[in-house]
Amino acid sequence: MTRGDTVWARVYYRNATGEELRPVLTLMGPGGRTVELHCAPAAHDEPGTCETPRVPSPGPPGSATAVAEFAGAGPVEEAPLLLRAGSERAPGARG
Repeated sequence: MTRGDTVWARVYYRNATGEELRPVLTLMGPGGRTVELHCAPAAHDEPGTCETPRVPSPGPPGSATAVAEFAGAGPVEEAPLLLRAGSERAPGARG
């Protein structure tokens, strides 16, 4: 998401499983600049959001991308990846 010269990432979720989930939201800009946020969603059926801090835009509009990953419970190396969703650059965006 962008507003003026600020950029951030947001994911909306609903955890209807009743089980622990481990979401990670990553905002990536040009030159390897990255902001990563580990969220703690409640294990109930209410909708929620996870949002990175707002940071100065690292380049022209559309130069940043975001990825949200949701993994199951358990040891990190054994937890199943349940969902990975990413943003796409706007048509005609450079960077």
